[in-house]
Amino acid sequence: MSTDTTPATNEATGTVTVGYSADGHTATILIDRASKLNALTLGLLDDLASAAREVAASAARLVIVRTGGEKVFCVGADINHFADLSAAGMWRDWIATGHRAFDALAGLRQPSIAVIDGLAFGGGLELALACDFRVIAAETRIALPETGLGTVPGWGGTERATELAGRARAKELVLTRRQLTGDEALAWGLATAVAPKDSLEDAVDRLSADLLAGAPLAVQLGKQLIDAAADGAPSRVLEALAGGLAAATDDLAEGVAAFREKRAAHFTDN
Repeated sequence: MSTDTTPATNEATGTVTVGYSADGHTATILIDRASKLNALTLGLLDDLASAAREVAASAARLVIVRTGGEKVFCVGADINHFADLSAAGMWRDWIATGHRAFDALAGLRQPSIAVIDGLAFGGGLELALACDFRVIAAETRIALPETGLGTVPGWGGTERATELAGRARAKELVLTRRQLTGDEALAWGLATAVAPKDSLEDAVDRLSADLLAGAPLAVQLGKQLIDAAADGAPSRVLEALAGGLAAATDDLAEGVAAFREKRAAHFTDN
């Protein structure tokens, strides 16, 4: 990975950095506040939104989201940073900032993978749910435990958990504060792949390779079409527009030629 592009801060505050693979195809967003279990603050959320904007403007084809440390992916919101907020502050600043950051991540044209190699609770799980795919270590646990604190998920967890797992499962997750293992997360539709921690990177590499093998523009158009369909947009209109755009690319001509010649396609993102 390249050196980070975001100014460093002290360990207690944490950092959000962006690195790129040697070929520039993969961007990695790293949220690192390991000394505080990667608990999220307003500053980290703002930095995450900035990182997402940088990646959106880059030539990267894939985004991987990671966090610092070894045992915890992210414990969610830093309670010490919101416990004393007024109702107006909670509404205007805390909730809104989290939504802006996670929506920026979810709205990327590139597909994204969250690598969950440790506990993902509350806002940490909401962070992972904002990605398109989640690869999770079998030994870890995920949960939305906010009702046990006297509040509710505030950064898209109720919506995204419902989309992925269904209404009844989302209610069980939020209302009972149930902690799911990696295998349970996979069965519920909240995880894309599960693997023992010592082979987690192999699972990430396999999914990454599959995502990078497709024509970049077609992959990105496909993601946006599916997201638009989930919001109720008519496919007969958007697919026609996206198909027309794809028809004008060199990648479609290469894909057709490779199919006819029975060889692997070599896409150029043009």
